Amino acid sequence: MGFVSEFKEFISKGNVLDLAVGVVIGAAFSKIVSSLTDDIIMPVLGVLTKGVDFKDLFFTLNGQQYKTLEEAKKAGAAAIAYGNFLNAVVYFFIIAFVIFWVVKLANRFKKPAPVAAPAAPVVTRDQELLQEILVALRSRP
Repeated sequence: MGFVSEFKEFISKGNVLDLAVGVVIGAAFSKIVSSLTDDIIMPVLGVLTKGVDFKDLFFTLNGQQYKTLEEAKKAGAAAIAYGNFLNAVVYFFIIAFVIFWVVKLANRFKKPAPVAAPAAPVVTRDQELLQEILVALRSRP
C-alpha cells in the first residue's frame, strides 16, 4: 500500500476527524474562557483584593526590590512570578468549571441508552436434576 493511500485511510478514520474538530472547537473555546477570565472575573477579583493585580505579585532572588516584574526582568534579576502562577490556577479552575457545566448541559440533551431487560436465567441440566431430587425428597413420607 502506498503512502498516499495509507494517509487517506488514516485521515478518513472517524477518530481523527473527531479529534480535529475537537482541537478547533477547543481553540475557539479557549478564547471565550480567556475573555471571561480577563474581562469579567479578574476585575472582580481585583476589586475584592483592593486593586492587587496578580501579574504584579513576584519576588526576586537577588534581594532587590522592583516595582514591576518587567523592571526586574529588564534588570536581569531572577524573579519568581507567583502571581502568574496564581493566574494560571484561576484560569484552570474557570476552564474546569465551564467544561463541567458544558458537559452537564450536553448530557441533558443526550437520549438515555435503552435499558435492556435482564435475560431470564438459564437453568442447566445439573440444576434441573437437583430440583428433581429436592422435589423427590420433600414428597417422601
